[in-house]
Amino acid sequence: MAEHTPSVRPRTPEPVPGGSRVTESLRTYRLVAGMWIRSTMAYRTSFALTVAGNLLITGLDFATILLMFAQVDSLGGWSLPEVAFLYGVSATAFGVADLVMGSMDVLGGRMRDGSFDTLLVRPAPVLAQVAADHFALRRLGRITQGVLVLGWGLLHVDADWTPVKVLLLPVALLSGAALFGALFVAGASFQFVAQDAAEVQNAFTYGGTTLLQYPPSVFGRDLVRSVTYLVPLAFVNWVPVSYVLDRPLPLGLPAWTAAASPLVAGVCCVLAGLAWRAALRSYRSTGS
Repeated sequence: MAEHTPSVRPRTPEPVPGGSRVTESLRTYRLVAGMWIRSTMAYRTSFALTVAGNLLITGLDFATILLMFAQVDSLGGWSLPEVAFLYGVSATAFGVADLVMGSMDVLGGRMRDGSFDTLLVRPAPVLAQVAADHFALRRLGRITQGVLVLGWGLLHVDADWTPVKVLLLPVALLSGAALFGALFVAGASFQFVAQDAAEVQNAFTYGGTTLLQYPPSVFGRDLVRSVTYLVPLAFVNWVPVSYVLDRPLPLGLPAWTAAASPLVAGVCCVLAGLAWRAALRSYRSTGS
């Protein structure tokens, strides 16, 4: 008789008195991330060096843009401070998402070696465990670099600031982080189907933020259309920043879409959550 491969199903946590599923997820994330933070801070010198190294490595992206502007006065009709503004919003939003959710790409490896099964039998939300797994404080270097470039861009950009535009900036940063977070979750969901798909996920996350560091005017219309309607990364910075700078919005979008980033991010988060639930329910143990 053929051996039967056991199927491991996620264990439903016991209800938390006075709490909720969201509260329990946040508590789980805090505990797992805290464990990794304590492990990291046990070697403070190494931590400081890795953060500094991360800051320098991510800074090479903007150094490339500076080299371009050493030869030209504008890039796709955008000045250096305007591109720095665009870059800073994208890099900061992605840096926050990468810090909070960047460990999702280890999911494929966990499923291949069978260690993912141990997460399923714990009385804690699986998504929170995976997101906090291998929490890396060194990613603070990416956030720091993004904030520095954004600050420089804001100081030098020529913009007619209004209360609406001032409010739009933090909204765009938070919405952009949520949108990138949704991409991390969606990519992790895809790894249930193709267990060696971390690079596919990175193409949309790390590749997406690299794309957004440049003005939409340097890309073809078909690419801009796909990044606006198919994978709506344009709402991270292209749409809100164009509005702040009084530039035409990509693809002739109406001005009110500059405030649509939270709605777009919310829809993406819901869709990513549904994809995660469907993928988790379809998971079958390796049997090892």
